[in-house]
Amino acid sequence: MLGTRQTGWLESVYQNDSKGAPHTLKLFDHSVASLDACQKENYEVSMSLLSGDPLTQLAFSVYENRGVYALLIGSGLSRAADIPTGWEITLDLVRRVAAAQGVEEQDDWQAWYQETTGKDPNYSELVGELGLSRDERRSILHSYIEPDDDDREEGRKLPTRAHHAIARLVREGYIRVIITTNFDRLLENALREQGIEPTVVASVDALQGAEPLTHTSCYLLKLHGDYKDARILNTDEELTEYPPEYDGLLDRIIDEHGLIVCGWSGEWDHALRASILRAPARRYPLFWATRGGKLGDGAQEITDHRHARIIPIDDADSFFTGLEQRVETLARTHRQNPISVDLLVNAAKRYLAKQEHRIQLDELFTTETRNLIEKIEAAGLAPQGHFSADEFQRRITLYESFTEPLARMAGVLGRWGDGSEFSLVGDVIKCLCAHADREGAGLNVWLEIRTYPAVLVFTGYGLGLVRAGRWRELHRLFSLPVNKRHDPETMRAVQRLFLWAWEGGNNDYWKHLEGLEKRKTALSDHLCDLFAAWSKSFVGVLPDFERLYESWEILGSLTHLERAEKDELNKALVEEPRNGWIWCPVGRSGWHSEVRRGILEEFLNYATKVEILEAGFAKGDEEFLQKAVENYLRLASRMEW
Repeated sequence: MLGTRQTGWLESVYQNDSKGAPHTLKLFDHSVASLDACQKENYEVSMSLLSGDPLTQLAFSVYENRGVYALLIGSGLSRAADIPTGWEITLDLVRRVAAAQGVEEQDDWQAWYQETTGKDPNYSELVGELGLSRDERRSILHSYIEPDDDDREEGRKLPTRAHHAIARLVREGYIRVIITTNFDRLLENALREQGIEPTVVASVDALQGAEPLTHTSCYLLKLHGDYKDARILNTDEELTEYPPEYDGLLDRIIDEHGLIVCGWSGEWDHALRASILRAPARRYPLFWATRGGKLGDGAQEITDHRHARIIPIDDADSFFTGLEQRVETLARTHRQNPISVDLLVNAAKRYLAKQEHRIQLDELFTTETRNLIEKIEAAGLAPQGHFSADEFQRRITLYESFTEPLARMAGVLGRWGDGSEFSLVGDVIKCLCAHADREGAGLNVWLEIRTYPAVLVFTGYGLGLVRAGRWRELHRLFSLPVNKRHDPETMRAVQRLFLWAWEGGNNDYWKHLEGLEKRKTALSDHLCDLFAAWSKSFVGVLPDFERLYESWEILGSLTHLERAEKDELNKALVEEPRNGWIWCPVGRSGWHSEVRRGILEEFLNYATKVEILEAGFAKGDEEFLQKAVENYLRLASRMEW
């Protein structure tokens, strides 16, 4: 059910203070002395809750500060892909040089080199002694990084779980800026698999022609270059200082972003270490993920200077997949503060009650519609990416969380409106459809469910109309002309947004929601449960919400049949007395025969029948209504069978 919370670490994250702000946000306020007594108490509780779980602390900060954190990743991230670290490449170069000189294989090449030269092997000195040019050094790296056929077959030198987790965090908008000292292209490949084309800066020339940092969804700064570019930086001299253009960019990134460091030792990249140490501001925290929680002298200097939070990890794969899972869970369970939703609903009631407040009512809906669209855009609900049951659940939960205020407010207008509000709700529905239709490329299911917010507002308003018995406005709602996707022509709302007529209403999609795996009418059942909770603010005291909901569905099904001519409908029923029908979407009332029977008896008694015919249902034709009901019952009998 929407809004339920998981227990354990997530429950601790959602403890709220008197202002509704999660306590955990105070973990990053280092000015504890400035807090009042109540806030200090909350701070202390938060510290005790998360003191042993820095990964959850980081996940909460990443979730609540979308796009604020930049990643700084080094060679340790690619180690799981069997791409060697700089130290391993150095030892292998020692082995190869020694072999060329006729030296026998050694158990410990580091010890051999120390014994032979009196010092530790150093990559910079090795390539310097060999007198290699930049192009020659690039060729050496190419052999260590580029996968051959055997590597591909065995899964080596390909993006790891960590790379894929980072790519998904970028896709959802949580990470926008990545700094890396790696030469490989594993991260670029993982990003492109998620449909993301990063802005890659691997040289000063590329920086000068790159899309501005603020205008890109993913900015990848490859500080030491790309292994296919001869201008890579990998000697001590080259790493001592960066070009001024790089220094300026780093100063800006480090000043304006929090940092998450993983796989970087902090030992050899002197210019990068200097950039972090000279950063004037500490607007956001620095988190450093390291194996076993141990740091070298260079890294320790940075963490001491920045008061960084150390996160002990087993490896980069488990760190980034764990971070992604926690952020995803926070997103899935996120729900607007119920108090703020109720305030919006109550404001709609107050403005609706007096004619002189209709301007404020219009502004309320306009503002909330804009807020909804902004939230959708910020949530990273792009139509690219692979399908999974978890991802479907995540997206549906976010759409519902964002749309709840507007759908409930629409229900208020349906219940207590006087008809003057109809164009306002209609404009909201059309606006949400138009926003959804802006995206034309991607996975079909993600494209199709982009109109789910419009479905929710359409349903909320419709249920309010049914509760009030406002049949004329209800028929107008079903008949509301909305654009077809990528088509200048229009279609009725009941043909685009109602049950299985809605392109996102495929039952196989909705069976992926928990508890709906075996349902014949998964979408219908889910909407019934959802609005049973949402509609309390406008339905009032009602002994049987299912009857109200299924009345809405039955009238929608009958309206959908109005696209057929009476002769066409009659022919389908007469020529095949048992199996003939014209298709229309039938919801849970198709199998819920006990409730269905009572609803149809009510609609077909003389008084109500006259009302719904006068409202425009069944084209105002009693004979058409009888045929439409017969058609509906045949479809329902098939569902029951």
